[in-house]
Amino acid sequence: MSYFKLALRPGIDKQNTEYGAEGGWIDSDYVRFRYGLPEKIGGWEGFAGELTSLVGLASDVLAWSNLNSVPYMAVGTHRKLYVFTGGAWYDITPIRATNTGVTFTTTSGSTTVTVNDTNHGAEVGDFVTFSSVTGDPGGIANADLQNQFEVLTVPSGSTYTIQVPNAATSSASAAGDGTAAYQINVGSDTTYFDFGWGVGGFGLSPYGEPAPATATLALASRVWQLDTYGENLIAQINGGSVYQWSPTDDGVGTPASLLTNAPTKNNYTIVSTPDRHLVLLGTETTPGDDTTFDPMFVRFSDQEDITTYAESATNTAGGQRLTDGNRIVGAIRSRGQILIFTDSSLHGMQYVGPPYTFGFQQLGANCGLIGPHAAVDVNGVAIWMGQEDFFIFDGTVRKLPCTVQDYVFKDINLVQGTKTHAGSNGLFNEVTWWYCTADSTYINRFVTYNYLENTWHIGTMPRTAWQDVGIYNLPIAAQYLPTNTNTPPGDTIYGVTGGRSLIYTQERGYDANGEAIPAYLQSGYFDIGDGDQVMYMKRFVPDFKDQIKDITCRINLKSYPQTNAEVSSLDPYTITPSTEKVDTRARGRQISIKLESDELGSWWRFGTLRVDIQPDGLR
Repeated sequence: MSYFKLALRPGIDKQNTEYGAEGGWIDSDYVRFRYGLPEKIGGWEGFAGELTSLVGLASDVLAWSNLNSVPYMAVGTHRKLYVFTGGAWYDITPIRATNTGVTFTTTSGSTTVTVNDTNHGAEVGDFVTFSSVTGDPGGIANADLQNQFEVLTVPSGSTYTIQVPNAATSSASAAGDGTAAYQINVGSDTTYFDFGWGVGGFGLSPYGEPAPATATLALASRVWQLDTYGENLIAQINGGSVYQWSPTDDGVGTPASLLTNAPTKNNYTIVSTPDRHLVLLGTETTPGDDTTFDPMFVRFSDQEDITTYAESATNTAGGQRLTDGNRIVGAIRSRGQILIFTDSSLHGMQYVGPPYTFGFQQLGANCGLIGPHAAVDVNGVAIWMGQEDFFIFDGTVRKLPCTVQDYVFKDINLVQGTKTHAGSNGLFNEVTWWYCTADSTYINRFVTYNYLENTWHIGTMPRTAWQDVGIYNLPIAAQYLPTNTNTPPGDTIYGVTGGRSLIYTQERGYDANGEAIPAYLQSGYFDIGDGDQVMYMKRFVPDFKDQIKDITCRINLKSYPQTNAEVSSLDPYTITPSTEKVDTRARGRQISIKLESDELGSWWRFGTLRVDIQPDGLR
């Protein structure tokens, strides 16, 4: 009897072949590495004890507290802006216009109502709330119209349709009267480059004519950037305006408001600390004039005054244009400076005081950022994802060696790169990027780097936004379901179409909100002995720590590396928490193991595997 101990290197290695990765792991899902050992990841459940469905794709999550230490959490989706506090969710989506004198056209027996409002500015999918309705138009009760509705169609610049809860009892034309409050136009949940019929919003081309091929439209999926200025929430849309919401002054039921005097078109917004300037990146050289938009221009407000952007001899407002790049993509705060990422370079922005206020220097080239939220700072070290590599900045920009690099970057949808979201998990010393694979327009895969143990692992848990521990003692994350139609929180929305973000508390329990997590881990093939003769494996001795529920172990053996067929046909083997050994009858030159678990409440950490082997021959 001779036992052979299999001690495998931590992390997933997909750069090598299955045989070249000898002594390591080559595939996994829902498994992380900690203390050099693989273990099933933690579970998740609905945030605040219930599974909330927010309208739209969540692109950013931010938790903070007001001056009285009351916790808040904001979530921005491509259709709404929400805030959570006191155990409830509130819709604080900004209002872009409030029009009076709105009338309604109805058809007897139909729930579709045409709203008449000159220059309404609404687009399909927008949201409007009516108030002060009179006249019971078409026999529809005023109370049925005094609600929030999704815009279904936009026949013209002065009409659009909605769906009401109860059908009209008579036909009426331009009847009744009411006030319409329009939320800001919704964004897209996908990025596309297109031209021709149906492209763009109302008014892009004359009615009945396609957008010309020479006017290709590039539409990026909506991404929110959320930050705080004191206790106030700063919320900005990529390529759009900046909004502010105060938990003290506005109250939880009040929509966020447009930030006074701020540029109206911006790629990214971040608050500089401790000097307290609001920095707008990829913005207008003349605040308020979107024709002066420069995707490489940086503008900052006066100190302690985020409503002043015009430069003068008596304030610290100003601006600076960066070079080396086509557009500013994102930014993070890191070790006494703001790191600004373009699509091809990295710049540092540091407060130096009057008269220049900020100093700028280029820190790296050919190291651009794939999306606005694809970079994180961990204890003063920046880690980010580019279009072909991972990078790290700890005083010097360098590529981050990655054992799954080909697996990630040879199967990634760069068009949907703006969705890529990075999140740090301080509980496990991890940075994770969630991204879209080449055949998907929505996030469906992740890659994780353990920065203390220098290991990588992969998986399929889809998350579109992430908030690390801080205000809450566990991470918060969002998952988008494009066809989900669950009822959103707060006020009823009539005619609302599908697409919901579910908000989770991560690292809680062992299951996926009440369902089993299908975790697995597979090793590369490695030689039994020296690999120069066929070996017979009689038994193996498993080694698990804190195992809960059963684990399936598959032992795959081959005679040659290029052999596709597995020699062993005696697996799978079930390993219970009390299993001491497993008898087998397997022959081969190379061996690979695969561990699987798919039971409610299961958890495990794998140590080593000892196998009883002896020389033998194939039969």
